[in-house]
Amino acid sequence: MECAALHYADYKTILSPQNGINLYRGCTHGCIYCDSRSICYQMNHDFEDIEVKRNAPLILETQLRKKRKTCMISTGSMCDSYIPLENELQFTRQCLLLIEKYGFGLAIQTKSDRILRDIDILKRINAKTKCVVQFTLTTYDEKLCRKIEPNVSTTLERFHTLKTMRDAGIPTVVLLGPILPFINDTEENLQWLLDYCVKAMVRGILCFGFGVTLRAGNREYFYAKLDEQFPSLKQKYVQQFGNAYICNSSNSDHLRDIFQSKCAQQNILCKPEDVFAYLRKFEPKDRQTSLFS
Repeated sequence: MECAALHYADYKTILSPQNGINLYRGCTHGCIYCDSRSICYQMNHDFEDIEVKRNAPLILETQLRKKRKTCMISTGSMCDSYIPLENELQFTRQCLLLIEKYGFGLAIQTKSDRILRDIDILKRINAKTKCVVQFTLTTYDEKLCRKIEPNVSTTLERFHTLKTMRDAGIPTVVLLGPILPFINDTEENLQWLLDYCVKAMVRGILCFGFGVTLRAGNREYFYAKLDEQFPSLKQKYVQQFGNAYICNSSNSDHLRDIFQSKCAQQNILCKPEDVFAYLRKFEPKDRQTSLFS
């Protein structure tokens, strides 16, 4: 799905106080649960109409050059770095080249195997410091994936990309969720996803609970898509959750026990604070070789 419209906006800065960047506003992936649709983010255009931050690479270079210390730079939290428009504009690739040039680390989040286009840069960043690739996984069922995440790489394609990163020596983290009540909140689904994580040798799994968050803007879109894809299911949500922000699965406790047990067995980071600490820790490689080695 291409963007319905494209427009540029002027920004003075692109790097947040937490060292995060988002090159685009809006998305065409069509995920039915996307929190970024929420009106609290004050987007003044349709979500599928992509806003591009004009001269983003130039702004980023200016900010990176002014930073006193190198650190981890994160991207992709509010808008995927590899929406289809990236094929044309290549803003993400340009920014990755700058992050490499100035010796910063990278934590990049996506749902698209388009990231493989830039694996050459990711490997170079990881050779100098640390590059962590983060992928969201929600369901192992490929048909269900197409319903709830219609315009992105399927779960199997993301799994293959995780393995490619593993083989390239690039560490990975999985964002597990959302786990949608009545849709993918089953033990079978969780076990399959955890199996993918184990096989891909991920360093950590970020999971904020077994449910979904809904607020104004994103709730209305989600309910409309439930009516399209899962007839009669919206009424279950309305009856059980009303206007609640956090909508937890009735299976939450059982799924949490499975999740924590599996991560402990496989030595996978699973406490959010531990995963975030890993993502934020800047780890430059020691390039000096001892005369006696």
